[in-house]
Amino acid sequence: MSLPLEKISLKWSMIEGADTVLDRFRMAADAGFDGIEPDLPGDVDLDEMLAASRETGVAIPGAVNSVHWKAPLSDPDPEVRAAGRSGMIRAMEDAATVGADTVLLVPGKVDAQTSYRSACDFALSHIAELIPHAERTGVRIALENVWNDFLLSPIEAARFLDEFDSPHLGWYLDIGNVLKIGNPRDWIEELGNRIFRIDVKEYSLDRMNDEGPWKGFDVELGDGDCDWAAVNAALKSVGYRGWGSIEMPGGGPERLADLRARADRIRAL
Repeated sequence: MSLPLEKISLKWSMIEGADTVLDRFRMAADAGFDGIEPDLPGDVDLDEMLAASRETGVAIPGAVNSVHWKAPLSDPDPEVRAAGRSGMIRAMEDAATVGADTVLLVPGKVDAQTSYRSACDFALSHIAELIPHAERTGVRIALENVWNDFLLSPIEAARFLDEFDSPHLGWYLDIGNVLKIGNPRDWIEELGNRIFRIDVKEYSLDRMNDEGPWKGFDVELGDGDCDWAAVNAALKSVGYRGWGSIEMPGGGPERLADLRARADRIRAL
């Protein structure tokens, strides 16, 4: 059976209780995961990470930018924006070293210090500067939908990407993050082949309404309000076949094995 989420990875920080880099990869392998996504740049030796990947067969399909929250590309301070740009360049270079072909990037945020227009202008400008580095490294930039009050609809997200018309820029669609403000199916259908990666995450609208927005994430994979059958159907309709990366509270071997089993159930719906 052909599944749109062909392979399942998890985030580096979800693996708990491992003493070494190799132990971390072995734990992921034992739980059945196909890949791990590290935070880059980071403090883990890249050669050690690559060696562990090769020994265990657990791939490093992508990475997450480790500096985009503390140095957003939309910050009013030009020195902060420059640090964010440099951090993303370093992340792409490190990703290329370990064989990853995407880096997740939050393009900016709207807050009391940054207007929507400013966030958009800064993001457009800095991403234009980053695309040549994506071309040089062979690592694609995957923008993520997060709770940043920016790029709030799939139509807007698609138009933002189309400003560049670059095969090196696309979307990292976080299914759980969408549910607070919309329907994942709409995002999938609108973004289409602009989708580079899928974040597999759950959300409960009842918990959101009863306990607050962040409590919506306090639900197990497959037990929330995401219609995974509809997600799978939409992914198939746009021709997506690729990685799904779990982003949930992690743990040790038993917890990771349970998450992998849950992922297998929802991707087969």
